[in-house]
Parts: sequence; C-alpha cells; structure tokens
Amino acid sequence: MARRLGLVYQKLYSFFGSQHWWPADTPFEVMIGAILTQNTNWLNVEKAISNLKKHKLLQPHRLYKLSHKRLTELIRPAGYYNIKAKRLKSFLKFFIEHYDGNVKTMSCIPISSLRQQLLSVNGIGPETADSILLYALNRPVFVVDAYTKRILLRHRFTGEDASYDKTQNLFMKNLKSGVKLFNEYHALLVKLGKEFCLKNKPRCDICPLK
Repeated sequence: MARRLGLVYQKLYSFFGSQHWWPADTPFEVMIGAILTQNTNWLNVEKAISNLKKHKLLQPHRLYKLSHKRLTELIRPAGYYNIKAKRLKSFLKFFIEHYDGNVKTMSCIPISSLRQQLLSVNGIGPETADSILLYALNRPVFVVDAYTKRILLRHRFTGEDASYDKTQNLFMKNLKSGVKLFNEYHALLVKLGKEFCLKNKPRCDICPLK
C-alpha cells in the first residue's frame, strides 16, 4: 500500500507540479478560509476573503466584534452566508476565549487535544479541523475531502463505506509523516479531482493515473 500511494504521488507531482497550497497571507486567514470553503468552490471564498481584507477585518478580535448582519453581507459570495457567519462566530469565540486569538499559543497544543477542541466547535467537522491543523498550524495531519474519497474509491484503494478516519489512516499509516508531504499530496488530489476525476463524466482516458 505504501508503494502504491507513493507511486500515485510521484505521478501527480510529475504531471501537475507543486500546488503552493493553501493560498493565504496569514495562518488566521487559512482558518477563516477553511470554514468559508465548506460546500462551495475556492473562487467564491476568495471573493469573501477579499471583502474582509478590504475592511481590514482579518483579525480575530475585530471579526468577532462584527455584527452578524454585517458579517453575512461581507461573506455572501461564499454562499450559505447565514450558516457560515454563525460558524465563524463560534470558532472566533473559541479561538479568543481559549487562545486570545493567538496562533502561536494555539499551535503549542498537542495535535490530538487540539483536534478534539476544534471538533467541539459548532460547524467544524473533521475536514475543516484537519485543514486548520495542517494548513494553518503546520501539523502533520492528512486532510480528507470528497475528491480524496472519490479518487481512492475509483482506484480501489478503499470501498464505498470507508469512513473519514479509515481513509485518513490509509495515508498516515503508509506515508512518512510530514507537513510538506501531506500538504502537497492533498493539494494534488484536489487538482486531480477538479480537472480529471470529475463526479460526472470523469476524464479517465487522459487521467495522469491511467
């Protein structure tokens, strides 16, 4: 399994090159983006992030003090703005109350403990929590998303009933643990899922993994 996963990575990296993911100026921006990107595409998230930047609101305390109505107006491009505004507020409340909005303080907490804390926040599931851990805090945790599950299923690495944890463990138990590798591998799978391994009408005949 380790050899198969390694071969997939080599093929994808050779074909696509480095993805330079996650595109953000600060770790806090990554955290906000991880919540905003739920159930939408990244272009919409970029528009919402841009709105927050224009008003200099990408700071924990400033964003937390913002009214719900104003927040929904600014993040509207990301879709599901009422739900996401509530989720952002829940995360900001947690981030400020536990860590005073300080990324460095938060990053000192052991992975398992911090992951459980994040999962206890309303609106944060495994994918969002792991995205924050990997991309914002540089912790070696593999992120699993719909693209990952689809690709693994079609290439018979997993079955249809594979859970998030089972899929994640497939990578974490068979790859050398490392932030850079986990970051790049996940980004490459996303790229493959967006351009070749489509949900409908996949381009299998020209897939890099063919």
